[in-house]
Amino acid sequence: MAKCDLVAAREDDSIAWVYCPSFGAAVLFAVLFALSTIAHIVQALRFRKKFCWTIIMAGLWETTGFAVRSYSAREFRGLGHFIPQQLLIILAPVWTNAFVYMVAGRMIHFLIPDKKVVGISARRLTLIFVMCDILSFLIQSSSSSLMSSDNYSTVKIGIKVYMAGVGVQEFFIVLFSILAGRFQNLMNRIDLISPSPYPWRRLLYTLYAALGLITVRIIFRLVEYTDGEYSHVASYEAYFYCLEALPMILSLFIFNIVHPGIVLVGPDSEFPKKVKKTKQGQVREEILEEEPNGTPASTDAL
Repeated sequence: MAKCDLVAAREDDSIAWVYCPSFGAAVLFAVLFALSTIAHIVQALRFRKKFCWTIIMAGLWETTGFAVRSYSAREFRGLGHFIPQQLLIILAPVWTNAFVYMVAGRMIHFLIPDKKVVGISARRLTLIFVMCDILSFLIQSSSSSLMSSDNYSTVKIGIKVYMAGVGVQEFFIVLFSILAGRFQNLMNRIDLISPSPYPWRRLLYTLYAALGLITVRIIFRLVEYTDGEYSHVASYEAYFYCLEALPMILSLFIFNIVHPGIVLVGPDSEFPKKVKKTKQGQVREEILEEEPNGTPASTDAL
């Protein structure tokens, strides 16, 4: 086990930590994320919700990230374990973000009669926001190698790229929240005429809470790197656990408590499948969306 020496760390290129990381805290959160992930796997099977693979991925990345972090806390020197834990932890929330978009799209499809909000179909809305989430993912992931460089000017570029990535992520969260508010208004009107038998408000408020927790985490990351890698916030691990780890484990736990499966019930709760024959006469299933002009959009992964 390598000794944590912050004075020597400033002059040692093989040490990227700016504080002495806590082994116990890393193990605790690795266990918490593992428990939530196991619960999500069981719930996905129970409710038969294939799209829940996204939040399972979030849990797996967080679990692995904190497990590697616990090892890195003991083996203080070396970038081979520091970089993977950093990469997994900073990118895992993007999976949770995508899950929120996918749940909301299915709620619109299931609960709104014309399956649209602001004139955009539920499937297309889901596709647009998931693509935007992937964009922020790519920007953030591209910053990791830059931030791990031993050249300070390169690190500064990496920090700016990462901040741009989380900024893009937050922009689309705000935009999505506005559309979610529109969905809520439509559902309130529908409920006045014909009350829904499904607890959609509980699930919608859970989506709002998850986005709020992700926003707390984004604000923390923006503040953390505003003054560079040795800023006050970046130099104390307590900020990391209170404003990064805690919001993210809560965002997984709340979906364990209010799972989309309690609202999205039955075959109509999923985007439709259409049976189509091939040239050989064999039958295959393909997820299609019927737009007003009759053009199908294949987005079976969503």
